[in-house]
Formats: sequence, C-alpha cells, structure tokens
Amino acid sequence: MSATAAPAAADQADKPKEAKKNRLSGGFFRFVLTRFLLIIPTVFILVTVVFFVMRATGDPISAALGGRLTPQELKARVHAAGYDRPLIVQYIDYLGGLLHGDLGTTMTDNQPVISILVRYGSATFELALLALIIALIVGIGLGRLAARKRDHAADAGIRTFAILCYATPVFFLGLILKLIFAIWLNVLPASGRSSLSTEMQFSRLVSPTGFYIIDALQLGDVNVLIDVLRHAVLPALALGLLTAGVFIRLVRTNVISTFNSGYVEAARSRGVSEKRLLGKHAWRPALIPIITVMGMQIAMMLAGAVLTETTFEWKGLGFMLSQYLKARDFAAVQGIVILIAIIVAVVNFIVDVIAALIDPRVRY
Repeated sequence: MSATAAPAAADQADKPKEAKKNRLSGGFFRFVLTRFLLIIPTVFILVTVVFFVMRATGDPISAALGGRLTPQELKARVHAAGYDRPLIVQYIDYLGGLLHGDLGTTMTDNQPVISILVRYGSATFELALLALIIALIVGIGLGRLAARKRDHAADAGIRTFAILCYATPVFFLGLILKLIFAIWLNVLPASGRSSLSTEMQFSRLVSPTGFYIIDALQLGDVNVLIDVLRHAVLPALALGLLTAGVFIRLVRTNVISTFNSGYVEAARSRGVSEKRLLGKHAWRPALIPIITVMGMQIAMMLAGAVLTETTFEWKGLGFMLSQYLKARDFAAVQGIVILIAIIVAVVNFIVDVIAALIDPRVRY
C-alpha cells in the first residue's frame, strides 16, 4: 500500500510545479506578444505627429523651392505633387504608401527615400554600435570599480567623470576631442569615415555592405581596416562617453544596493571575498535595471548621432537629416524619422524581452 502511495504522492507534488511552469510560460509569451503589438501604435502615433508637424509650415515644395520658381511654376509643381489637396487626403495617401513600402521621393536630389535610408543607414548603425561598445566597457567597468571603492577617492573621481560625460553636450565633446587628438596631437583624423584612398578601394567591391569595418574585412587589407578604425575612434568616443556617464551611475547605484541585501550579507558572513561577492552574488541582480535603461539610452544615442555625425562629417542618417532639414525636404526628413522610430521601438521590445528572461517579475 505504501509502495503504491509513494509514486502517487510524488506525482501530486510534481503537478503544482508543472502548472506553475505552464503559467510562467503562458505569461511570458503573453508579455512578449503584448510588447510586440505595442510597436504598431507607437510607430503610427509618431508617423502621424511627424506628418502634421512637417505640414504645419505649408506644403514641402513651396517650403523647399519657394523663391526659386515663378508663382505659376510653383503652383504647377504643387498641383502635380498633389499638395494642394485636403490635408487629410494627403495623410491617407501617405499611410497607403507606407503600407506598400513607399516613403516618397526627396525633392532636393530626386531620389527614393528608401535608397537614402539604405545608403546612409549603415553608417549610423556602425557608429551607434561602436559607441555602445565603448559605453558598456567604460560604464560597466568604472561603475563596478566605483561600487567596490565606495566613498573613497577613486569613487569620487569616477562619479565626477560620469557627471561630466553626461552633462557635456555631445557636439562640444566632439569639438574638444578633435582639438586635442586631430589638431594638437595630430594622431587621429578630424572628420569623415575613411580617407580618399580607402574610398577608392571600397569602390572595387562587388557587393559592399556600407559597414566600412565589414567592407575592410572583405578586402582583406589591414591598412584599410586601420584607416577605417582611426576615423571611427573620435565620433564613437564622443557618442559613447555620453551614454557611459549614465551607465556608470546606474551600475554603481545598483551594485551598492545589492551589496546591502540579505543574501549578500549571508555570503559575506560565510567568509566569501568581496571580489567574489561582486562578481557572483551582486552583479546579476544589478544587471536588470541596466538592461532596461539600455533601450532608452539607445534612443538617446540615435538622437545624439545627429549632432555627432554633423560635428565629424560622418555621412550617416544624422548628417543627412541635418542637411535635409536645412533644405526643408519634408519627404526625406519624414522617412529618416520613421526609420529611427521603428529602430527605437524594436530595440526597446528586445530589451524588454531580455529583461523578462533574466527577471520573471517584469512579466506581470
């Protein structure tokens, strides 16, 4: 009787565990689906706001070409483009074009907006990736060190450095870096993505990716790769330090908070070293807020790319956005802003999913 009852009792004990696991799995997938569906209204609202704000000053042709054409020519161009129709009709047509992947045509150089995004998008993504790597290395490294050296001179110095990184405008930091490393020391180039000789080398590629580091690896020329990296150092450093300041303060605060938690104190009472406490016990719980904030910082990084690319003449989406804004080319501006909005929404979705995998509490 007891031999039969033992397996039955074990099965009964396993059922609550399986039910809990199923609930967690269902909750996780509901969380992922909900967060994914939220991308659609987010992008839709931004598209709508951008469209009507850009039209607030009138039609884009009059804004871009007014004064360079006669009134009759200007009226004919406006009518041919359909900008004399009611605004709501233009908006519906624009949404219809978006659903078919048509973002319109630029007025300044008569190119499809999609080709502009493909051509210059890779430059911005490459810069943002390099800047993010610098931000994570500097932010996590110095943040952990500041937590270990809490209330010491090293901690005070790192916190001051973090405040300076966060408070300094990215264009001003870029100008300082150019002044020091490009003019005074003359060890790094001041602008551009590569030298003229490297650009000529890239023109030989059959299928260039637009990511210069990858294209340099395709060529297999070490000198080309070094030239690309030298041009990337200053803009990536300027943009990366802006975000590193946030990461330093965030890592320091959260590591110190977990250092004071009960399970860390219990491990310390067992004689675990401070280094092991930091690396094994306090670090992972402190990582969750960092991952959550990372999505917002990537959005800030893309916004900072406009000023960074303009400062260093890095021809990416940020640089082109500033040029099209000066020319009042509404179609190009709308396309670039929409792409950035989609990237930010998708990145935040991915960050939320990663955070949910690390800490199941964020699913509810």
